Amino acid sequence: MAKKRIVLALGHHALGTNLPEQKKAVAETARVIADFIEAGWQVAVTHSNAPQVGMIHTAMNEFGKLHDGYTSAPMSVCSAMSQGYIGYDLQNGIRAELVKRGICKSAATILTQMLVNPYDEAFYTPMKPVGRFMSAEDAKEEEEKGNYVEEVPGKGFRRVVASPKPVSIVEIDIIKAVLDADQIVIACGGGGIPVMEQGYRLKGASAVIEKDRAAGLLAKEIDADVLMILTNVDNVTLNFGMPDERSISQMSLEEAEGYIQEGQFESGSMLPKIEASLDFLRHGKDRKAIITSLEKAKASLEGKAGTVMQSF
Repeated sequence: MAKKRIVLALGHHALGTNLPEQKKAVAETARVIADFIEAGWQVAVTHSNAPQVGMIHTAMNEFGKLHDGYTSAPMSVCSAMSQGYIGYDLQNGIRAELVKRGICKSAATILTQMLVNPYDEAFYTPMKPVGRFMSAEDAKEEEEKGNYVEEVPGKGFRRVVASPKPVSIVEIDIIKAVLDADQIVIACGGGGIPVMEQGYRLKGASAVIEKDRAAGLLAKEIDADVLMILTNVDNVTLNFGMPDERSISQMSLEEAEGYIQEGQFESGSMLPKIEASLDFLRHGKDRKAIITSLEKAKASLEGKAGTVMQSF
């Protein structure tokens, strides 16, 4: 009998924002992941990378300015770097936790590329902020390079990039092979490295993919039983921030679609989580999508916490 598969999509809080925080956060995150592995699940892990990729992007740009013969790194390269060093910590954290429990399994990080449509509307309206805040002079230099910047009142200027929808996962076959071997895979980190086809080559795109959409696509492609999106809240809520705010423990697909139409979910936070969940559920039967916090992950799978959506 085939084992059940789960995609765990880790949010910012599961990784921290700098190197010391990441080491500490990953130790706790690895314990949660190991709980699922010990319970018999095949686990695919994906994760956010916003603080990390911003730090790398800033560091590479500053290094290029200070040293002749070096240039700044494109977003696709910075994304690849972030996948590597976050994956390194996750691999070691998971391995250590499994060894302590006497479980002989390996975790592998797959540098994952995501095909995007070059004509995606997102390329015409970049909105995703990346990197440090800049002065007006630095912002002008960015614009002269053909990049987009926006002013943040009281803070300066910041580069913004497109956030296209992922079309397909380039390395999906090797991801499936690792799971089929009953090992742990870390993939699609930070939403994956956005690339476009140019003949038989792949070219990195100046973009950042929403990591929840990537997690939903990954769950769909590996035919997962559960997509669990771990964020900084225990449940999805309605009327967020209002006096009549309330938590939801369960949502049907029809209810979720209705709440989207009402504008209940913010585009930069909860909306992509809901949309990714719906897309995953529409493409298979007997699937669950769960949105909750890292602390409530295990309880949510038992129906005792989180917000659950299900396809039948």
